[in-house]
Amino acid sequence: MSTAEHPAHAGTDGTRKFLVLLLGSIGVVYGDIGTSPLYAFREALRPFSHDGVSQEEVVGLVSLMVWTLTLIVTFKYVLFLLRADNDGEGGTLSLLALLMKKTGSYMPVLFFAGIIGAALFIGDAMITPALSVMSALEGLKLVTPALSDYVLPMATAVMIALFMVQSKGTAAVSNFFGPITVVWFLVMAWGGLIHIGDNLTILQALNPINALWFITHAGFVGLIVLGAVFLTVTGAEALYADLGHFGRKPIQTAWFVLVFPALALNYLGQGAFVLTHPEGADNPFYLMYPDWALLPVVILATLATIIASQAVITGAFSLARQAVHLGFLPRLQITFTSETNTGQIYVPAVNVLLFVGVIVLIFSFGDSESLATAYGISVTGAMVVTTLMSFQFLRSIWGWSALAAGAVLLPLLVLEAVFLGANLLKIHDGGWVPVMLALAIMLIMWTWTRGSHLLKEKTARHDIPLETFIRSIEKSKHPPVTVPGTAVFLTSVGDKVPAVLLHNIKHNHVLHEKNVILTVQTSEKPYVPENGRVTLTKLSDRFSKLELCFGFMDEPNVSKALGLCKKAGFKFEIMQTSFYLGRRTLIGDPNVGLPRWQDDLYIALSGLGIDPSTYFKLPANRVVEIGEQVTI
Repeated sequence: MSTAEHPAHAGTDGTRKFLVLLLGSIGVVYGDIGTSPLYAFREALRPFSHDGVSQEEVVGLVSLMVWTLTLIVTFKYVLFLLRADNDGEGGTLSLLALLMKKTGSYMPVLFFAGIIGAALFIGDAMITPALSVMSALEGLKLVTPALSDYVLPMATAVMIALFMVQSKGTAAVSNFFGPITVVWFLVMAWGGLIHIGDNLTILQALNPINALWFITHAGFVGLIVLGAVFLTVTGAEALYADLGHFGRKPIQTAWFVLVFPALALNYLGQGAFVLTHPEGADNPFYLMYPDWALLPVVILATLATIIASQAVITGAFSLARQAVHLGFLPRLQITFTSETNTGQIYVPAVNVLLFVGVIVLIFSFGDSESLATAYGISVTGAMVVTTLMSFQFLRSIWGWSALAAGAVLLPLLVLEAVFLGANLLKIHDGGWVPVMLALAIMLIMWTWTRGSHLLKEKTARHDIPLETFIRSIEKSKHPPVTVPGTAVFLTSVGDKVPAVLLHNIKHNHVLHEKNVILTVQTSEKPYVPENGRVTLTKLSDRFSKLELCFGFMDEPNVSKALGLCKKAGFKFEIMQTSFYLGRRTLIGDPNVGLPRWQDDLYIALSGLGIDPSTYFKLPANRVVEIGEQVTI
């Protein structure tokens, strides 16, 4: 009897799948935010701990942390943004793709908002591994001061190993992520619970009035402290970015059942510990634990920070793939490392960029205390961008009025703007690092998008309508020589004659029996089903137009997609088919289009793009390339 005849079996399978997703979301989605207690409370205490901290200051600070988690993570991300999905996918660029489809009048604003958010996330992906791993390994100083000099080399070794294994794929390792992170959250909760009883006054932090008191009474020092407080929500963007991998319900359940309680208990415990042991303010997280547990906790923390680093690295890979499909970056090499999970990808260029950035950050700052000052800007900036884009989402997608959308989001925007302002005060003290990283990445994305647009405009001036060309060929008294087989000409504009087709006739004076004009489109949707992938239009006895549509999260495998064409009436033999590609050699012209330096940057970026035959998975022995020089 089938499973369908046993509802109990189907329910059991559904429950098992949910629990697997729940465990996976704890390991991947919450890996980053789960390492924040290592340094957030310590850094928030630092500005006013030199002359001792009062009970009101500690209670107010912990209250601010707990309520920041509640307002920003719980309400904004877990309850609201997880519902702002693009066919199940989340993240800044996914939201941008959805809004670009719906609101053409705000395209420039949305475009720059999207690339700012993406650029800040890449900066976050560089800083997170450096900061979190260094914070964990610095616990070794408490085990024995003799290990102090080895923290930097050990952090470097961990990073080298982490980035080297990326090309192998993380499918097997990820099976351990969830259980290890579950143990990590339970240990954090235990560490907090054993100290809350030290001073029950800390429970007053659950009253938001104490958070407001802290903000209004801390003065200028309070602004500096706010920058550190925001470290409690680092990694919240992963909630949204990883929506497509795990789904809304597992992510929400994990937050309310385990993650949020564990974080709140740990911060309450650290607060109570500092009230009882003011001398422990330098490193309250590790000092909370008994001596016998210190080394195991350091090892567990290091594992947790490696997992957190893996989460943001994988997120950066996914973001890069979305950026490529949306036309914000050249066609980078993307390798799929899992046959079943499309989210398991490896992007060599991004991996090298992140590795170099992380190593430079580790040696430039030297310790987690210095690096923490640079962290908040990228996180707060990305969150402000997401909130601004959410306003347009509420209006365009959910149909809310501007007043209603503003009433919901304005308090969050004000709160995040205050945090951003507080972090901007650290510009001179390392805060310029994420700003410069973001500006550099924005410049790259803008240059590629602008250059591609200008190049498209320039080539369009010489385009010939496809229908006009077909009629001229059919009526010609001296048509090109007909050769057997099928020729597939790739082009980005399906209703114009591909330049490679014109060059083929001009230089070889031949035309195949069957000619297919192929365009590959990227949908604003993450995934396109196979039954909606192929559109075939017969233009004449010799010419057909074929459109293949992939989602921006799909692998653009043209060879595999062509196998679907038989259902649409296009039958071909692969060994009698030639794929014609045009290869452009770009030459900069400072007198038109982009300035000289941007021309050079665009040409350099084009060199990073992989061969179209590789990107589209075309059969290597059936590809013909014809080159041309184009001045930009």
